[in-house]
Amino acid sequence: MAIVDLVMPKMGESIMEATILKWHKQPGDTVEQDETVLEIATDKVDSEVPSTAGGTIKEILFNVDDVVPVGEVIARIETAGAGAAAPEPAQAVAEPPKPAPAPEPQPQATPQPAAASAAAVASTGGNRFYSPLVLNIAAKEGIGMAELEQIPGTGSEGRVTKKDILGYVKTRGAAPAAPAPQPQAAPQPVPQPAAAAPAPSVPAPQAETNYGGNVEIVEMDRMRKLIADHMVRSKATSAHVTSFTEADVTNIVNWRNKVKNEFQKKYGEKITFTPIFIEAIVNCIRRNPMINASIDGNKIIIRKDINIGMATALPSGNLIVPVIKNADTKNLLGLSKDVNGLANAARGNKLKADDTQGGTFTLTNVGTFGSLMGTPIINQPQVAILAVGTIKKRPVVIETEQGDVIAIRHMMYLSMSYDHRIVDGSLGASFLTEVANELEGFDINRAI
Repeated sequence: MAIVDLVMPKMGESIMEATILKWHKQPGDTVEQDETVLEIATDKVDSEVPSTAGGTIKEILFNVDDVVPVGEVIARIETAGAGAAAPEPAQAVAEPPKPAPAPEPQPQATPQPAAASAAAVASTGGNRFYSPLVLNIAAKEGIGMAELEQIPGTGSEGRVTKKDILGYVKTRGAAPAAPAPQPQAAPQPVPQPAAAAPAPSVPAPQAETNYGGNVEIVEMDRMRKLIADHMVRSKATSAHVTSFTEADVTNIVNWRNKVKNEFQKKYGEKITFTPIFIEAIVNCIRRNPMINASIDGNKIIIRKDINIGMATALPSGNLIVPVIKNADTKNLLGLSKDVNGLANAARGNKLKADDTQGGTFTLTNVGTFGSLMGTPIINQPQVAILAVGTIKKRPVVIETEQGDVIAIRHMMYLSMSYDHRIVDGSLGASFLTEVANELEGFDINRAI
C-alpha cells in the first residue's frame, strides 16, 4: 500500500488559501482518480477538488469551514500500489554521550514595542493580504486596519493567520505593570498632584445593537461577505482617483441595430455592446501598457497579456468578474462568444476557477441598471477599472463645415477609477479620452 497526499490546490496567482465548504468523501470511502473529493471556496469562485489518485480515503485533516493555506495536505489516500519502504537511518558508531551543559537562564521575553510590529509590516511591504476569516474576526473585535497592520504575522510571507489574531485578541487588553516610584531625597519636598494611572486598554463588551423601528435583519451570505472584504481591502490598498468623460456612440447603436439579426443568424451569437466596448479598451491598452499593470511592493508589474474582466451580476444580486483571456488576439466574433459564454456560465453558477483568474483590467457596465455613471472600485491587484453608463438620447452640439448644429445623439458617460500610486492623472484621463474617441470613431459601415 502507498499513501498519497491530497493538497490544497493553487486556484490563482493571488489566492493563498481557501475555505472548505463540503466533503464528498469520508475516511473509508473509495475514490477514483479525478473524482470529486471536496468543494472549496475562495474570494473569487467556488470549485471542486478532484482526487489525484484512486484508492481509499485514509484520513481527512480539516473540517468544513476551515481556512486552509495553499499547498497544505488536506487528506491522505491509500492506494493499491506497493509503496517503497522508507529507508531506516544508518546507525553510526557514536562516542559516549557527553553530558549537556546546563542551559543558562534566559531573561524573560518582554512584549515588543510598536517598532517590532512595524518591522513585521515593513517585511511585507506594509500592504498585506488578509483572509476573509481574519477580516471577519477583526471586525467583530473592533480592530481597525491600522491596528491590524501592527499585528505580527506567522503565516506565509508574514501574513496574519487565525491563530495570530486570536492570540492578539487575548492579550489586547493587557497592560504592563507600572514600575514602583523611586523615593527622592529632598529637604523640602513640594507636594505634587498625583497623576492618574492610565486605564488598561480593555475592549468594552459589545452590547446588543438596538436598531429601533420596524426592521428586518438579514445575515450576509458567504459571497456577499467575500465581496465586502474584497472591496474594503481594495480601498485600503489603492489610492483611488476617478476621471469622467462622455462619448457619442450613435454609430455603434445604429450599426448594432442594423446587423444584430444577421449576426445571430450567421454566427449563432447575440451581438451586445459589451464586446464592442472591450475591443475599444484593448486597442487603447496596446498604446498605454501602464494601464495593464499591477504593483508588488515597490515594483511595477506590466502585464503583456491583456485579460479583460467583465463584472457580471448574478441572480442573487451578488457580483462576479469572469475574465476574457488574451482579448487582444480575438476579433469581434471571438469576443462575443466569450462574453456570452462567460455571462451564461456565471448566471448558471457553472464558472470554473480558471474563469475568474488572471484579469489585468476590468470593465463594468453600470448602465445595465439605468445608472448614468459610477465610481467603480478597483479589482485588486489591477490598477484600473472602467465603467460605462446607460446610453441616452440627448441634444448635443455638433460641429459641421456649415457651422454648429444641435442634433439628437446617443450619448454615454464613461468613468475610470485608477490607482494613483502608479497611474497619474495625465495617463488616466488621456486613456479614458482615447477609449471615448475609439468608440466615437466606430465604422458605421463595418462588415460582420
